[in-house]
Amino acid sequence: MDDNAVLVTGGAGFLGSHLCDRLITAGHEVLCLDNFYTGTRRNVAHLLGKPNFELMRHDVTFPLYVEVDRIFNLACPASPVHYQHDPVQTTKTSVHGAINMLGLAKRVKARLLQASTSEVYGDPEVHPQREDYWGRVNPIGPRSCYDEGKRCAETLMFDYHRQHALEIKVVRIFNTYGPRMHPNDGRVVSNFIVQALKGEEITIYGDGTQTRSFCYVDDLIEGLLRMMESPADFVGPVNIGNPGEFTMLELAEQVLRLTGSRSRLTFRPLPADDPKQRCPDITLAGEKLGWAPTVGLADGLVPTIAYFRRVLGL
Repeated sequence: MDDNAVLVTGGAGFLGSHLCDRLITAGHEVLCLDNFYTGTRRNVAHLLGKPNFELMRHDVTFPLYVEVDRIFNLACPASPVHYQHDPVQTTKTSVHGAINMLGLAKRVKARLLQASTSEVYGDPEVHPQREDYWGRVNPIGPRSCYDEGKRCAETLMFDYHRQHALEIKVVRIFNTYGPRMHPNDGRVVSNFIVQALKGEEITIYGDGTQTRSFCYVDDLIEGLLRMMESPADFVGPVNIGNPGEFTMLELAEQVLRLTGSRSRLTFRPLPADDPKQRCPDITLAGEKLGWAPTVGLADGLVPTIAYFRRVLGL
């Protein structure tokens, strides 16, 4: 990365903290921004003593005045438990946050990468999902604050790009897992691991045949970094995720095997608007970024389980 001063919003979160690690290791000046709604100081505590790292408590729904060369806009709660807790604030974080980061990028002529989501595809009728698929999103459901907030953020990115020639990059992130996930984020990987480690029943929604693709965090961060440094005329959107597809039952079996847990499975009704299938077509990422995931599910689950053992004191 040629330019040295990098802003990471949501930098104390799961993905943001891993991104900060990579940027610091590469020698960049990193300003980590977080309001600590879902992020935590613990995730970046090991970076606080470094001269090229600064942590700032700030909410992206308010303007920010700093001098930077690159902006990774990752700020927004990403799990249903957290983003549905205060849905109005979730929408504001996506939309006002995007406007404020775009305003900052325009003022200081910075390149801006927007972390979008596979949720823009909703409950898809096309499988796997390609970037030219417009999606099937319920605009008024309980998940809409996140789905539509991120869709609107993408709209704003492209309008600023067309209207003001702003350098943008849009990445659609699929399910990602790894150390520093929030133990109570309600997402399936952390749910299964925590329940298995505690010996509790493993909760499966629906019949367990719905699928997800799981990308290990190190692979995901590599994709973000490659996208940021891709040629200026490649703005995306680009899918970053692991196309290996697993049913919820298959994931539960892997977690039980790797934890040595004797937890039993319990089945509950599927939540509203929960997608039956979610899997990225990553052809574009391969062609434009030379990127593909390298960490298999079992290999990624081992350090993730070890992290949760430490957090839970087990």
